[in-house]
Amino acid sequence: MRFSNPEFLLLFIPFIAALFFIGLNREKRLYNLNFPFTFKYDFKTLKTALYEVLPFYARAAAIALIILALARPQKILRETLPPAEGVDIMLLMDTSTSMLALDFEPKNRLDAAKETAAEFVMKREYDRIGITVFGGNAVVSCPLTLDKETVLEYLSYLYPGMTMSDGTAIGDGIATALNHIKDGKAKSKIIILLTDGRSNAGVIQDTAAAAKLAAQFSVKIYTIGCAKKGQAKVPTGDPFNPYVYIDDDLNEPALIEIAKITGGKYYRATNLMELKQIYEEIDSLEKTKFDSLKKTEYADLYLRFLIPAFFILAITVILEKTVFLTVP
Repeated sequence: MRFSNPEFLLLFIPFIAALFFIGLNREKRLYNLNFPFTFKYDFKTLKTALYEVLPFYARAAAIALIILALARPQKILRETLPPAEGVDIMLLMDTSTSMLALDFEPKNRLDAAKETAAEFVMKREYDRIGITVFGGNAVVSCPLTLDKETVLEYLSYLYPGMTMSDGTAIGDGIATALNHIKDGKAKSKIIILLTDGRSNAGVIQDTAAAAKLAAQFSVKIYTIGCAKKGQAKVPTGDPFNPYVYIDDDLNEPALIEIAKITGGKYYRATNLMELKQIYEEIDSLEKTKFDSLKKTEYADLYLRFLIPAFFILAITVILEKTVFLTVP
């Protein structure tokens, strides 16, 4: 809140000074009134006390509210206008069961990917973001939207094995994400592909062919290999044999080729910090460029002070003409 005419607030200086000296004299007069120390108060004495106190402080409160109203309080309404054209971003997430591997202990691969992707989403204020997931097949989990809370909610629902099909269908994942993003009106369109394996399922086995199709629609693909080198342990849920170990099966050459064909870039994350840095770099490379248009409006609030002041004065006058009326 701000005051459009703050100079009127200086009226509080003489007002408070007058209030102090007048109020001090009235308090002395009130103190000299004799209240009977019984449960049955003398009505005339109580009426006199109220007459000494209520009208004075009621008028003081009304004057204070009027001074605030004269200072013209205003509520500040600021609005940043979004760009006409942002970036369409499709998060293409591998949800195969191997994403349970604890490369990012205490988090598994998918939980680490979800955490860092959520941080990335919150930075992209003016871009449409969607989620496509794949295992043995691919499906759009969250359509492109500007509603970041919705994207974050869908991200939280992802879990390994959610497509109910074995394997890693990277080609199908690219095709599914591309089919949803290619017709958008955004100036720039990107897919962020995150996987821990190699394409071994689905209809489109040739990932390079899927990448070439994306390039035809000017869709850039950033690829992220989300797995450490060497063996990784995967929890089994069996108390007698809690972990099994799987070999590194990441097909880096294929991911490098996908990124190269589409003009993107390949990254490999072997720990949580590296994964965070990768998303930060992609965020810096794909900034939405626009002139920030800020609109500021002010809503007057003086009636919130003036109306109560009017009612206080009106009630005070009514009480003085009725309850506190003194007949000579």
